[in-house]
Amino acid sequence: MNPLLAPSTLPFQLPDYAHLADSDFREAALAAMQEQRDAVEDLIADPDPATVGNVLVALELSGRTLDRVLSAFWVMVAADATPERRDIESELAPLLASHWDAVRLDPRLHTRLLELRERAASGEVELDEEDRFHLDDLIEDLERSGINLDATTQERLKVLNAELASLSVDFERLLLDGRGAAAVVVTDAAELEGLSDAAREAARSAAAERGVDGWLLELTNTTTQPILAELRNRDLRRRVLEASLSRGLGGEHDTRQVVLDITRRRAERARLLGHEHHASWVAAQGCAGTTAAVTALLQQVAPGAVELARREAEDLQRLLGIDEPGASLEAWDWQYYAARLAAEHAVDETRLKPYLEFERVLVKGVFAAATGLYGITFHERDDLIGYTPEARVFEVRESDGTPVGLFIIDPFTRPTKRGGAWMTSIVEQSRLTFDLPVVTNTCNFPPPADGEPALLSWDNVITLFHEFGHALHGLLSNVKYPSRAGTSVPRDFVEFPSQVNEMWAWDDGLIQQFARHHATGEVLPHDLVAELRASRSQGEGHATLETVAAMLLDQAWHTATTDELPTSVDGVVPFEEQALARAGVRCELVPPRYRTCYFSHVFGSMYAAAYYGYLWAEVLDADAVAWFEQQGGLNREAGEVFRRELLGRGGSIAPMRSWQRFRGCDPDVVHLLRRKGLDS
Repeated sequence: MNPLLAPSTLPFQLPDYAHLADSDFREAALAAMQEQRDAVEDLIADPDPATVGNVLVALELSGRTLDRVLSAFWVMVAADATPERRDIESELAPLLASHWDAVRLDPRLHTRLLELRERAASGEVELDEEDRFHLDDLIEDLERSGINLDATTQERLKVLNAELASLSVDFERLLLDGRGAAAVVVTDAAELEGLSDAAREAARSAAAERGVDGWLLELTNTTTQPILAELRNRDLRRRVLEASLSRGLGGEHDTRQVVLDITRRRAERARLLGHEHHASWVAAQGCAGTTAAVTALLQQVAPGAVELARREAEDLQRLLGIDEPGASLEAWDWQYYAARLAAEHAVDETRLKPYLEFERVLVKGVFAAATGLYGITFHERDDLIGYTPEARVFEVRESDGTPVGLFIIDPFTRPTKRGGAWMTSIVEQSRLTFDLPVVTNTCNFPPPADGEPALLSWDNVITLFHEFGHALHGLLSNVKYPSRAGTSVPRDFVEFPSQVNEMWAWDDGLIQQFARHHATGEVLPHDLVAELRASRSQGEGHATLETVAAMLLDQAWHTATTDELPTSVDGVVPFEEQALARAGVRCELVPPRYRTCYFSHVFGSMYAAAYYGYLWAEVLDADAVAWFEQQGGLNREAGEVFRRELLGRGGSIAPMRSWQRFRGCDPDVVHLLRRKGLDS
């Protein structure tokens, strides 16, 4: 029997990755889809009156096997995309889209849900708060998915959904391969001047792994490459940034046609579903509610970001002029001279990194903050194997020893890993099934050279705290229905808890514990801490502008009608440039954080027309940080309130209802504007 077709016998139902073959996932997924269809058919055919048990619970449990199979598989294919796994992903994507359409677009299921709502309204059935929200949201989801459309339109909708599922996989495949192919080869060691010994060794190892002579500068998923802050050779900086910016714009890994195919199908689908465009369809299910609200927030932030970036550019031009009189600042110069400018007023990363050893930051920083706030503790389980041999497994317990769940972390980059950092759930918490959560953090930190410590940049530290904020959302979930657990919330709310968790990286007491020299144990000197804090607002203009530009670019692609979209791949770049210009954020010195052709969030992931959610969530984050400060910072009392009213709720009630219970008022954007220096 396929081991995935029954719950794992390992602790916390962790999949037995050590004994799973890739082919098991394909076979199990196909069987689980059939199992769910059979279960839904039984639910629909049940002659008894609709109840919570024979409708809501039965529907929830119908997909339990499929959820188990896919959760175990997706984390593997994202973290270690072998050719076989990618082929399975490509094969399953359209099949799953068709499967979910078959469930969501069955009018008999819709009728059964409506029957339950009517019986609850008449008092025949009692619904608690979670039942009522779950039922209403299921009905809304079916209606948003096209349940009320005529048969012909539904058939077209099913075709579009299947094609979009396949196209997103195609985009990710091209993107991953293209990122690898775009790595910059360096054969002259002199060009690497400024690069740390550790970075040089990593580049040498990367080249050796690919059979390339010299050094290989691999790219991250974003436009701006962190290595630009170190490279003194201006021409090499140019080559690195141009390699980043040109990904997907031609050749073997051209993503432009896929982008056009995706946006056209999304636009058509939105119209079929009664929306003006895809962005409207997305906003309606989020906290924002409308694209007008999204636009209003972006327009509130964009002009100040442009002005801040302009002032920052003047300072950087001054430094460039010292090195190369008469030269004009270019985008590839920005990170290098921003680092130089920061060095004048702030901490030098080369001095800082020896104090930021990964293991200590994780245990004495990230884990310690969670213990201080929520009382939970972490215990490594060497007997358990994660989704890759490089992953580490920790059991999480309450202060009294009661198990909470498992946390798995896979910290270092590898060629088969998707870019960026993310959290996933392998097992969702549920009071219905009595399951405890198994959650993961997958990151792309630079791996240490053999025998050397894994040293982090401060940005890496913030990423670690951020992603663990998502993990806490999953670990501390306390909901009835597993589909509502943890991060199962709207896209413009999901980043909020993770962004709040970043604040603890700046806590004085924690810094003294996690920021210690890896060799001597010396605490990070006070002057470096002060400089680090002073640098917190350094580069805010660049960071905000590049992010807001990407958000506006996402909105432009997804507010366009079919007639407004480019008709050929040659129109992709002009469309992008015109969209940024119209929004007032086109800036040669500050390109978007993601350009269209490598914008994985919106063309390969689930943030299409929702990338703005990071900024929307930051409004909530800044307000919540102000609340924590009012409560005295890191303490159990404040942590318990945050856990009970926000983290524990998951998606079991409306997110802004959770917010209101937590804060007692609407979020105030003034805290965010003040943080970014945009309140003047």
